[in-house]
Amino acid sequence: MIELLKVLACMPFLLYSCYSDIKTRRVSNDVWFMMFGVGFIFIMYDLMTYGLPYLIRNILSFLFIFAFVYILFQFGAFGGADAKVLMVISLIIPTFPVIVVGSTAFPLNGIPPIDLFAFSVFGNSVILTVIVPLGLFLYNLVKNPSESLKRPLYMFIGYLTPISKLEKGHFRMIDSYEETKDGVNFRFSRSGTELSSDVIKELKAYEKEGKVKNGVWITPGLPFMIPITAGFITAVVFGDLIFYLTMQFMMM
Repeated sequence: MIELLKVLACMPFLLYSCYSDIKTRRVSNDVWFMMFGVGFIFIMYDLMTYGLPYLIRNILSFLFIFAFVYILFQFGAFGGADAKVLMVISLIIPTFPVIVVGSTAFPLNGIPPIDLFAFSVFGNSVILTVIVPLGLFLYNLVKNPSESLKRPLYMFIGYLTPISKLEKGHFRMIDSYEETKDGVNFRFSRSGTELSSDVIKELKAYEKEGKVKNGVWITPGLPFMIPITAGFITAVVFGDLIFYLTMQFMMM
């Protein structure tokens, strides 16, 4: 029962962080302080129940996750909020929670050899992020197949949108562009083009002059709190996706 309560206590904070990440691409530090404050009740309960072995395991779990996310943060792999939520999770739920509902025990795939729950949450989130490119591909295939198939690789990272519907937000244009004597030349750019007010105004002027006809390709900025929350739920219900896929591959 206590393991289920831990999961239920974390969920409101994870769901709110998804909302905040979508709206502003930021999550306030207050969210993680409050999440830790609620989780501290469970930490003290486990400490009084299991004693010193639990404390040592909790400290080691936190130190491992801290070092792991710190390295990734320094390399720019993800943001500060993503690192902080994994550290807080590692303190509240250091090992996999075993939850029994009726005759069913969760996680369904059992406990992986590396019993670090936060680490599995991160691994699951990375794998689940792959769903986004597949979703974009299917969207482009259904929504605008003729134009999409002209740039098949773009179908996995963005979508074509009319210039009249462009607005400032958390997305970028995939291409850079320049005006030539033959019109406007679009070319792939690794950094893309920020859709500032001036850029949107200029593109609308080009469209009005007939220099741009079929819209432009934009790519959304994925808030990583969504895959982390999905990875958390997946870890609780199913288990470690990396371990599962590795075992399936070895059996093949």
